[in-house]
Amino acid sequence: MSNEEMVKEAVEEAKKNAQLENEETEEAVEEAEVEETEAEETEDKKDKKLFKRKPKKDKKDEQIEDLTDKLTRQMAEFDNYRKRTEKEKTAMYEIGAKEVVEKILPVVDNFERGLAAVPEDKKDDSFVAGMEMIYKQIMTSLEEIGVKPIEAVGKEFNPDFHNAVMHIEDEELGENIVAEEFQKGYTYRESVVRHSMVKVAN
Repeated sequence: MSNEEMVKEAVEEAKKNAQLENEETEEAVEEAEVEETEAEETEDKKDKKLFKRKPKKDKKDEQIEDLTDKLTRQMAEFDNYRKRTEKEKTAMYEIGAKEVVEKILPVVDNFERGLAAVPEDKKDDSFVAGMEMIYKQIMTSLEEIGVKPIEAVGKEFNPDFHNAVMHIEDEELGENIVAEEFQKGYTYRESVVRHSMVKVAN
């Protein structure tokens, strides 16, 4: 084979190779373009799904939701009103009961003064015995409804329960101790109806 023929064959071979490479490159480019297009379409679909408008609610559904909300609010308001009314009733009862107890206490005081003034030789008298029984009955009834006398003599002075009207110096008693009670105090269900009127030592 001559040199010219060999050169021609080499040129032809090079052309074929170049053409094959071009075809492969074009195919690769086309595949890449197809993949890119598919990816874009997928993204578009996703975006459409994301930004898709929510379907409008039916008017009936909106009315149902509105009425349900109103009903829930009214039920809550009624429950609050009921609780508030119960508290007010309880408070009114407490105030009324305290007022009644305050009216009865002077009667109890007079019973105690009268019984304390009875001479020793008259204590066995049937009338005095009858008055003592009535006094005990009154005190039992008061205790049953929650009225209790406040302890004072010998206790430490407490302004929440005691009202100091006198002050003395007494070495036998400790500091701030109630030495004497002039008028008995009472509580009704943990609240003070009347403070004890006392004399405080030191």
